[in-house]
Amino acid sequence: MNSKTKETNPEFITLEEAASMDKGTRVTFVPGVQAMYAEALKNICYVKNIPLIRVLHPLMGVDKETGEDRQAKLYEFTSQTSLPTMFHDKERPRSVWTEQLALAERIGTKDSPNLIPDNFEQRVEMFGICAVVLGEDGLVWNMRIMMDSPLAQKYGYSEEASAAAPGKIGEVITLIDDRLKAQERNGSRYLIGDSLTALDIYWATMSMTILPVPLDIMPKTQQNQGMLGFFEMNSKIPEIASVLTERIAEHQQYILTTYCETPAVLGGDPID
Repeated sequence: MNSKTKETNPEFITLEEAASMDKGTRVTFVPGVQAMYAEALKNICYVKNIPLIRVLHPLMGVDKETGEDRQAKLYEFTSQTSLPTMFHDKERPRSVWTEQLALAERIGTKDSPNLIPDNFEQRVEMFGICAVVLGEDGLVWNMRIMMDSPLAQKYGYSEEASAAAPGKIGEVITLIDDRLKAQERNGSRYLIGDSLTALDIYWATMSMTILPVPLDIMPKTQQNQGMLGFFEMNSKIPEIASVLTERIAEHQQYILTTYCETPAVLGGDPID
């Protein structure tokens, strides 16, 4: 267990409340669901010792009672609808992982680890590898289009793209494994240099989509049990299963249990 708080049932404020505040760091979440970009940002902020105010992220679709787009207000506030949205003090909202990371690096406590390397060569490596995990046509992108859904349609689902997705995910996993193998020869447990970077946190978090973790790291809830099942299925797809190594699993477990919030605090309705 690596939790700085005993909180297990966090409170969530409304989007309107979050937008009206001029103090504090507010991040949108779906209670009970480990939406991966939100979970990764939560882990980044956890490492940076940034207290978070949790905000209800509006779901996709139309409200049956009002007939209105549920995300219309979010779009009004931020000109986008992606999860998560990050508010800080009176500053403009951030919805892109690169901007969220830069903000977290700036507002974190002075004694927290630097997650963006000072060395520019290492910085290029870190953001480059992050891009194939988090960016367009990267690991998470391709994971989302393996099965047709409203979210997959948002990410450009097609039968051709879906068929190619497992192979692309396998390439990303192999890239990470090769990196870990090289770092192991240099005596490092991290993906860049000799210390923790944002890449370690992003990869360890996002790798849960293709390499499930024990329930003492990611608890099961009424809201996320279907997602956990999907991730379990992903890990058994031949193009993915064949490249998942013990090295990948060890790095994932080490980063999540050493640096991140475990067990993850999700809210929602836990399943014992």
